[in-house]
Amino acid sequence: MNLISQLINGLNVGSIYALIALGYTMVYGIAKMLNFAHGDVIMVGAYTVYVAINNLGWPPIVAVVFGIFVCAVLGVTIEKVAYKPLRKASPLAVLITAIGVSYLLQSLSLLIFGSKQIPFKSIINLDPVQIGELKISGEAVVTLVTTVIIMIALTLFINKTKAGKAMLAVSEDRAAAELMGVNVNRTISMTFAIGSGLATVAGVLYACSYGFIGPYMGSMAGIKAFIAAVLGGIGNVPGAMLGGILLGLIESLSKAYISSQLSDAIVFGVLILVLLIRPAGLLGKTRTEKV
Repeated sequence: MNLISQLINGLNVGSIYALIALGYTMVYGIAKMLNFAHGDVIMVGAYTVYVAINNLGWPPIVAVVFGIFVCAVLGVTIEKVAYKPLRKASPLAVLITAIGVSYLLQSLSLLIFGSKQIPFKSIINLDPVQIGELKISGEAVVTLVTTVIIMIALTLFINKTKAGKAMLAVSEDRAAAELMGVNVNRTISMTFAIGSGLATVAGVLYACSYGFIGPYMGSMAGIKAFIAAVLGGIGNVPGAMLGGILLGLIESLSKAYISSQLSDAIVFGVLILVLLIRPAGLLGKTRTEKV
C-alpha cells in the first residue's frame, strides 16, 4: 500500500513537472532557445492568482484565467525585449540573458511580496478519491487529469491547426518557413504566449499541492522540469509528459526507499545515464545536419 501511495505522489509531482516541461520543450522546439526564466514565470502566475483571489476577491476560475493572460503577456514581452534581439547571437548570450531575466523576476517578487513564503489555500474543492484503503487527494486527481488534457490538446493543436503547422514549419527550418509565407515572429511570440500561459496552470497546481508560494518556488521546479524535458526528448510534447512523469516517480520512490537527501542526486544521475545511452532523450529524434 505504501508503494502505491508513493506512486500516486510521484504521478502528482511528475504531472506538475510535465506541465512546466511543456513550456520548455515548446520554446526550444520552435525557437531553439532554452528559456531558463520559465520557472520564474510559474512564480509570477501563482502570485497573480493569489492576489486576484485574496486581494481582489475574484472567483478562483476567473483568477486563473487572469493569471494565464498575465503570464502570456509576460512571456511575449520577455521574448520581444530580451530574446528577439539575440536570435542570431551565440547560444551562450541567450543563456546568460535568460538567467538575467530569471533573477530580475525573482528580485521584483522579493521587492513586492518579501522573502517569506505565503500560505496558499487550495482552490481545488474535490473530495479525496477512496480506493480500498488508499486515499488519493483531489489535488492529485485534478493535476494528473489536467496535465493529460493539456498534452492531448497541445498535440492536436500542433498537428491539426494552421497555427500549429506553422510552428512545425518554423521548428524544421525557420528560413524556409519564412519564404513560404509563415510569419516567424508571430509564430515564436505565440509559442511563448502558450508556454507562459501553461506556466500559470503549473504554478497554481504546485501551490495547491504544496500549500505555499514564494519568490524561489519556480527555481528548483524549473530546473527539474528542464531535466524532464531533456529526459523525454526536448522539443517533443509527449516526451515532456513522459519525462515529467518518470522524473516524479523516480524522485518520489528515491525519497521513500533510498534517501530524501540523495533524491535530487539520483534524478540527475538518471538523466546522465539516459543521455549517455540515448543523447536525444527517450522520445527525441537524432537529426543529421546536412552541410
